[in-house]
Amino acid sequence: MAKDNKKLVQAITSQEENFAQWYTDICVKAELVEYSSVKGFIILRPYGQAIWENIQKDLDARFKASGHENVAMPVLIPESLLKKEGELVNGFAPEVAWVTMGGSDELEERLAVRPTSETMFCDHWSRVLHSYRELPMKYNQWCSVVRWEKTTRPFLRSREFWWQEGHTIHETAAEAEAETQAQLDCYADTCEQDLAIPVLKGRKTDKEKFAGAEATYTIEAMMHDGKALQSGTSHYFGDGFSRAFGVQFTGRDNQLQYPYQTSWGVSTRLVGAIIMTHGDDEGLILPPAVAPYQVVVLPIAAHKPGVTEKAQELTARVAKFARVKLDDSDNSPGWKFSQWEMKGVPLRLELGPKDIEKNQCVLVRRDTREKYFVSLDELETEIPRLLNELAQNLYQRALENREKRTWAAASMEEVKRLAEENNGYIKTMWCGSLACEEKMKEEAGLSSRCMPFEQEHLADTCPCCGKPANLMVYWGKAY
Repeated sequence: MAKDNKKLVQAITSQEENFAQWYTDICVKAELVEYSSVKGFIILRPYGQAIWENIQKDLDARFKASGHENVAMPVLIPESLLKKEGELVNGFAPEVAWVTMGGSDELEERLAVRPTSETMFCDHWSRVLHSYRELPMKYNQWCSVVRWEKTTRPFLRSREFWWQEGHTIHETAAEAEAETQAQLDCYADTCEQDLAIPVLKGRKTDKEKFAGAEATYTIEAMMHDGKALQSGTSHYFGDGFSRAFGVQFTGRDNQLQYPYQTSWGVSTRLVGAIIMTHGDDEGLILPPAVAPYQVVVLPIAAHKPGVTEKAQELTARVAKFARVKLDDSDNSPGWKFSQWEMKGVPLRLELGPKDIEKNQCVLVRRDTREKYFVSLDELETEIPRLLNELAQNLYQRALENREKRTWAAASMEEVKRLAEENNGYIKTMWCGSLACEEKMKEEAGLSSRCMPFEQEHLADTCPCCGKPANLMVYWGKAY
């Protein structure tokens, strides 16, 4: 085993120099996205789309295993329908894009381009739900939504983005509340098991919760630079939406009742989370579970007899247990190394004439760049082992980054000092008042990330007002 620390890619701005530019460089130069001719809208290129499809495939299987069914709702929502739930329309009003013309004719009613689909699901349920025997209805849809953001950045915040939005209705509040928690756990498992990203699970404050929700639960991830990224949310609506839209069913007592509702979603923002959690100055580092290619095979001295043929043979073998790409282009080995490092392929398999003579190849890990000389007879065991070790290492590195960037504070002075000196989470007690939450934003530049399910008692009082406090909150700067 050997280690090579040579920097292979020079075209990416370093993280230390400019983290935001580093991120944009990777999005474009690793061929994940291209900017479209409509400001704020991006094109997902095949490699970026493939990462999202792998995330989608895993989540879709998880949803179906827990009894959810996929549906498709219209992209346009009548203004009158959007206005039925007051909090929702007020929450999204600044970001809604409107259609006012149909062909050459002005529409009688404006149509909103879907910013979210609660209203459409409620309208549908108001017509198709009749009896408690039909509950629960557990739906999900994969689609894009449009929100007219003022400031955009690929994956993190764009005017159109791709996501899944789950919507369910239940006979009882307890069932609906259990659903919100189950889906939050599903998101956390996906992030931690597939994306190698540790997350905090908790409840949003009333100020930060989803418009119209009784409670919003969140998973929060820390990026490499210490900033937080809200990575998935699950909302409990109670029966508020059902009442607003007249969704009713005949209950077990033969009386009309209102069902209890949830919604939950994650988006292509998760691709941004992968970039900012695991990437380095050479480019992407992709967790094996979602990498379009888990292994890239590079023939060395391909012009020599038998090298290309042996590389093709090994590619066919590896394809039986891993996603693999053979790069038999006429580019130089150095160019190929740089290209596939930038694209974050977890393992590189190098094969040259001398390797063939020794019945071996060289496997290079993208995370540590360690080289392993492996017998060709052992590929079926060694490649899965190295992929598993790489995924575990990515998770551990991200967890260590979060732990070293998390501080506890008991006073406002301590909070402000920590926030000025560092990026990361600051955890404090909180009295629960909106005034203190806003004070934290105004004086320290921090927003509440969540009230974690795993509470700690750090002090007896709120650092903002000095009053008794029994809630612990994570605060941070966020994307």
